[in-house]
Amino acid sequence: MITQEMRERVAGWFAGRLPEEWQTAPPTVTIDREEITVRLTIPDVELSTGGDGPAGEAALAEARAGRAKAFREDTREQRMQIAREAEHRYETKVSWGVQVGDHAELWTHVAAPVMTRLRQPQRMVLDTLVEAGVARSRADALAWCVRLVGQHEGDWLEELRGAMASVADVRDRGPAA
Repeated sequence: MITQEMRERVAGWFAGRLPEEWQTAPPTVTIDREEITVRLTIPDVELSTGGDGPAGEAALAEARAGRAKAFREDTREQRMQIAREAEHRYETKVSWGVQVGDHAELWTHVAAPVMTRLRQPQRMVLDTLVEAGVARSRADALAWCVRLVGQHEGDWLEELRGAMASVADVRDRGPAA
């Protein structure tokens, strides 16, 4: 289990290791058993073209995508070096992402296989999503379902994670500690 202390240590290491010019806001560091994901917030784009209509919004979206692409290319070598150091230190793969305004991207993140046993009603849900063209495969359909739950139950999941962290703290202070 990933402890809160471990999350804080990894986030602290990245906050200290990342160049200051990459940190317009503290990096968001997410950890699970397979991967550490570091999401950086970089300065937003300001367009002088004016206009609030669809053309202005489309231009801003493309400018943000361009800024994210430029950041990815310009920082690739340094990010790879930092990732190698972190992978050696924490024995976990490192993935990167960026946030520019409301545009977010993740790069080269891990797609880890997860074994599960599903009964026929659950398999039928996945097969329906595949047959309807929502997903290419059962694996994609399952990932789609998990993303959907994550979007709609985010507050509940955060509360659950907090409760699990409290249980881990109590366990650490127990009689065997």
